[in-house]
Amino acid sequence: MNKDSRIFVAGHRGMVGSAIVRQLEALGHQNIITRTSSEVDLMNQSAVNAFFQEEQPEYVFLAAAKVGGIHANNVFRADFLYNNLMIEANVIKAAHDLKVKKLLFLGSSCIYPKFAEQPLKEESLLTGALEPTNEPYAIAKIAGIKLCEAYWDQFGDQFISAMPTNLYGPNDNYDLQTSHVLPALLRKFHQAKIDGDTTVECWGSGSPLREFLHVDDLAEACVFLMKAYNEKQFVNVGTGTDLSIKALAEMIQDVVGFEGSIVWNTDKPDGTPRKLMDVSKINQLGWRHQIDLRNGIEQVYQDFLQLELS
Repeated sequence: MNKDSRIFVAGHRGMVGSAIVRQLEALGHQNIITRTSSEVDLMNQSAVNAFFQEEQPEYVFLAAAKVGGIHANNVFRADFLYNNLMIEANVIKAAHDLKVKKLLFLGSSCIYPKFAEQPLKEESLLTGALEPTNEPYAIAKIAGIKLCEAYWDQFGDQFISAMPTNLYGPNDNYDLQTSHVLPALLRKFHQAKIDGDTTVECWGSGSPLREFLHVDDLAEACVFLMKAYNEKQFVNVGTGTDLSIKALAEMIQDVVGFEGSIVWNTDKPDGTPRKLMDVSKINQLGWRHQIDLRNGIEQVYQDFLQLELS
């Protein structure tokens, strides 16, 4: 992938896609192709085909997806399955038809079985039942992985996949109904501080263990894999360390400066007990994360405050 290669970043306005664009620009890539959903509907096969014919991308980062937290995944189950299947199938098929040199598909750690052995190894895929609350999204992402593998097997297409752990960073979603746990907690504690509340309610027991990766680290990993990785099997991307949701909440509480107490609503679901990625494969390839969680949350909170003021 050269500095003048034609690179399409699908989903460039989302948290992951925008981070990939920032990383590519920082490395001097000058031919980055982007389109909003109103310009090209990735769920429309003919629109995707016409776009690929017109732009002739050489490399594709497939970061476009319908995403959300436990609540959104559990309520909008048909949307999460259908929309993601259509997006990935259309883009991957068009990349094959137009003979794209290489494609990187972004998955999710939720593809792994709910009770898979920890830390999660790439080989654990499809070895057990999924977490019910996000099963549709997980099935869509598994289908994307398998579609990339199938094109690799049948046609020799260099379509690779990366499975990131839980992400946070610039351009995150802070809507309490649809966001993931870290931005949801950040917004809750910030709002409680502004309103002068004495308590903040958090979902579940606080006991599940989660791993968090700054999206800028993921973007660096994606560009690294696009340039250096040429194997069919997908690759985990994470930090290799986790902490409890309780510890995360207390860290965010401290960063925000909320002086009240936390109330845990155990009537709400916990989700998967633990999701820690085995990142030995990508570490052996030569990539490691750089951004410490506490420092990353402090950066994100400053970004959030700027959004609140704008």
